[in-house]
Parts: sequence; structure tokens; C-alpha cells
Amino acid sequence: MEKLQHEEITQKIIGCAYHVHNALGAGYYELVYQKAMQIAMTKAGLKVVPEYRIEVVYDGEFIGDYYADFLVNDVILLELKAVEHIQPAFEVQLVNNLAGAKIDIGLLINFGSSVIVKRKFRIYKKTK
Repeated sequence: MEKLQHEEITQKIIGCAYHVHNALGAGYYELVYQKAMQIAMTKAGLKVVPEYRIEVVYDGEFIGDYYADFLVNDVILLELKAVEHIQPAFEVQLVNNLAGAKIDIGLLINFGSSVIVKRKFRIYKKTK
């Protein structure tokens, strides 16, 4: 079986999420989990860029910015939520952000009643 790309990094991130959730529990706003995750990931030896800027381009024109919660080790885009259920729109948004940031792997982590992790990959458009 082929090893997943950047598996060691994703496992560290997921471990941090469980550590944060075990320490804080459920019920906080997303910002609380973001701050705790930044501390946990940094202590785990990961390179963390908070509020990673992604330019949104339409038809070759810059139309605005979006900020992902984190870029980790320059290879994984990380989005955090603190909601009861992950909505499909959150997953679609992450895939779009991967394309905009030209990053191949993203994690969507929800700090609800338990930690839920969704791994997404950048979709490449086929060229003729």
C-alpha cells in the first residue's frame, strides 16, 4: 500500500487536535481552538503560518483575498471549525482554497463534541 503524502505531518497535526480537544473539551469558539492549535503545533516542532493569505483570481484578475487558518510546514493547508456538524460546503471551500494556494493537501478539523478530521486533496484540471 502506498504511503500517503506527508503522512507524518498530518499525524502530528491530528495528534495536536486531539491533545487540544482533550484539554479544552467542546463548546469554545473557533478562535480559542485556533490559538491552542498554534501553540500545540509549534511545540510539536511544526512550522506554522497562521492566517495564510490566498489570492482569489477570476479570469486572470485579482478579486480578493481569503485567509486559511494555517499553512503547516509549507505543505498542508489547515482549516478549523467548531460546529456541531461539518457541512459539505466547508469541504468544497477547502478544496477551492487548495487550488488557489497551489497546495496539494488540506485538513479540515472540527472541534465539536469530538474531533472530526477530513483530508482533502487539490484537484488538478486535465489539460489537452
